[in-house]
Amino acid sequence: MKKFLGVVSLLAFASVALAADAPMQKASLYKRLGGYDAVAAVCDDFIGRLATDKQIAPFLAGHSQDSLKKLRQNLVDLVCQATGGPCYYTGRDMKTAHAGMGVTEAQWDSAVADLVASLDHFKVGQTEKDELLGAVSSFKKDIVEKQAMK
Repeated sequence: MKKFLGVVSLLAFASVALAADAPMQKASLYKRLGGYDAVAAVCDDFIGRLATDKQIAPFLAGHSQDSLKKLRQNLVDLVCQATGGPCYYTGRDMKTAHAGMGVTEAQWDSAVADLVASLDHFKVGQTEKDELLGAVSSFKKDIVEKQAMK
C-alpha cells in the first residue's frame, strides 16, 4: 500500500511538473477582443463611421433598413468567424459582394482608418488591433478594383 501511494504521489508530481512546463495556449483573438458583444459594438461603431465617411457613404446610400441590418449582421459574423469566434459567416465571398463597385485604393484606406478609429474608441490593445487588421487586409485583393496609380 505504501509503495502504491508512493507511485501515485510520484505520478501526481510528474503531471503537475509537466503541466507547468507546457506552454500556455493563447486565447483566440475573438476572446481577447471581448467576445460577441465587443465584436458587435466595434462593428456598429465602424458602420457608423463608414456612413459618415465621404468616401464610403455613397456605397451605403439607398439601402433599405432591412438591407443595412443584413449588412451589419454579415459584418459581425465575418469578424466573429475571422477572429476565431463561434459565428459562421453565410454571406457572399468578398470578391462577389464587391464586384462592380469600383472600390479604389483610397476608399480602402479610408475604410481601414475608420476601423482603426473604432478599435481605438474601444481601447483595443495594439496586439489585437494588429491581428485584426492583418485578417482584414487579406480581403483587400478581393475588394479593391482600382489600384492607385504608381
